Amino acid sequence: MTERPLLAVDAPSLYFRAFHGIPESAARTSAGEPVNAIRGFLDMIAQLVRTRRPDRLVCALDADWRPAWRVALVPSYKRHRVAHGAVEEVPAALEKQVPVLLEVLAAVGIPAFGVAGYEADDVLGTLAATQAAPVEVVSGDRDLFQLVDDARGTRLLYCGRGVAKLEDSDDAAVQAKYGVPPRWYADFAAMRGDPSDGLPGVPGVGEKTAARLIARYGGVEEILAALDDKDAGFAPGLRIKLDGARDYLTAALPVCRVALDVPLPPFDATLPAAPRDGDALLALAERWNLAGSARRLVDALAG
Repeated sequence: MTERPLLAVDAPSLYFRAFHGIPESAARTSAGEPVNAIRGFLDMIAQLVRTRRPDRLVCALDADWRPAWRVALVPSYKRHRVAHGAVEEVPAALEKQVPVLLEVLAAVGIPAFGVAGYEADDVLGTLAATQAAPVEVVSGDRDLFQLVDDARGTRLLYCGRGVAKLEDSDDAAVQAKYGVPPRWYADFAAMRGDPSDGLPGVPGVGEKTAARLIARYGGVEEILAALDDKDAGFAPGLRIKLDGARDYLTAALPVCRVALDVPLPPFDATLPAAPRDGDALLALAERWNLAGSARRLVDALAG
């Protein structure tokens, strides 16, 4: 019998997707409060439990969505998403739903936590590195392709097109999609850049060139070392571009790499067969008009 997986869920990725995928007008309380992100999130978790049959489940949160140590290395990191100070720009209607969602998860018995100084990605990376295999990471964040590891039993269930159209990604899938093995994905991302994270990349180096460089030389550190060899075979223009980007690449690589050693709090990932606090869940479902989604999740747990 195949061992059942730990589902390590990128909660912000899923609740942002739910919020933008379900109109606010379609999911409200009797007082008119939007609950579209909560309903959508719970339905996604229910579907994942039904289809992946995990025996453990953890939701990772952003305790720090823009860690100072990453910003110190690459000041433009996520700068375009800052509302003010260190606060992320989040729709007000979503911001109000997140605390309620966390109350619902607590009543069900699904642990959800972040760690100070780290993003949800780092929590997911540490779960993948430290928890018993198999581990299935659920996210719409491409950065997490770097966690895929057939030898360890880690897959990415990429939900860029939604949970109903998951891309179940192993080593071969990442290689086929990007032309690089998962262990070099962070290096690939540093060179290619990522506007959604404020990472400029190396000017003139896109996905195809980055993949070709990695296939020939290895990761960023190996590529930069090869620049010092006049016989390494770089086209003159490309050598100039990479040489001019040395400082950026050296700083960006640790920014792009997901941390694997986050100090996780104590938690019990065991998937409950029934809600841990049924009365609290019932009260939340009634107060926030979540009866259908809560029932679907409870049914999935019992299934």
